[in-house]
Amino acid sequence: MRAAQAKPAGAGRIVRLAGRLLGGVLVHGFLLAGAAFMLLPFVWMLVTSIKPPDEIFTATLSFWPKQFYGYENYSFALTSAPLLRFALNGVLICACILVVQLLVAIPCGYALAKLRFPGRQTLFVLTLLALAIPVQVPALPLYIALADLGLLNTYFAIMVPFFLSVFAIFLLRQFFKGFPDDIIQAARLDGMSEFEIVWRIVTPSAWPAIAAFAVFSIVAHWNDLYWPLIVISDVKLAPPPLGMMFFADAETGSNYGALTAAATILTAPLVVAFLFARRRFIDGITMTGVK
Repeated sequence: MRAAQAKPAGAGRIVRLAGRLLGGVLVHGFLLAGAAFMLLPFVWMLVTSIKPPDEIFTATLSFWPKQFYGYENYSFALTSAPLLRFALNGVLICACILVVQLLVAIPCGYALAKLRFPGRQTLFVLTLLALAIPVQVPALPLYIALADLGLLNTYFAIMVPFFLSVFAIFLLRQFFKGFPDDIIQAARLDGMSEFEIVWRIVTPSAWPAIAAFAVFSIVAHWNDLYWPLIVISDVKLAPPPLGMMFFADAETGSNYGALTAAATILTAPLVVAFLFARRRFIDGITMTGVK
């Protein structure tokens, strides 16, 4: 009798284990297929950048080039346009925007999360509403103001619309909500000011959230074309997307090997930065509750 009962129990356990295994295989297979779909354009860009022109437009689909043409494509891309200058402009613009955004967002996020003052909830609602305003809405008045001040065609003109980031305020506010109030109260009893509490106690614990926002900010402004296209006409000030437009115009769009080589050069810093910050980025997203 006991043996008869043990057999169905053992069979049910095997079925459950098989079901879990099958579910895991299906889920991971779906994730791998999605990752391959997302990576395919980048892989194709890399492969095209080392192909000769006659293999790019061939009727047959070949993944690996029969003739390695990477040196010619990359050397032509580097000599025909100041790609390194475009990349340096992108680094300078993204770094300056990120620093100012954090200097503004950290105190604002702390105030919305930990300070009690009249109108706090109203300000938070306005912050959420500001997330729905695209950059195209204030573009015209900002352009007129910069033109009247004679600041067009400058680094400042590229950066100024993004110095205030409501998304950074929201993200840091969500992180600071989980910071223990007892530590803040103890710091106040020790005579520390709110300014010291923000920068010496709260901010060092917020590096995961800061890294997560840094990835969002750098990716957004490294790839931004709309605003630089409006305020910049000097090639020396062009960020990477606008620089690629200048390069494409110079090449008349015919040398796709050189174009993809230039795109690879300008994309590489962004990929490297994300690889270095990926762990902090994942921690920041999971700890702030933003999915």
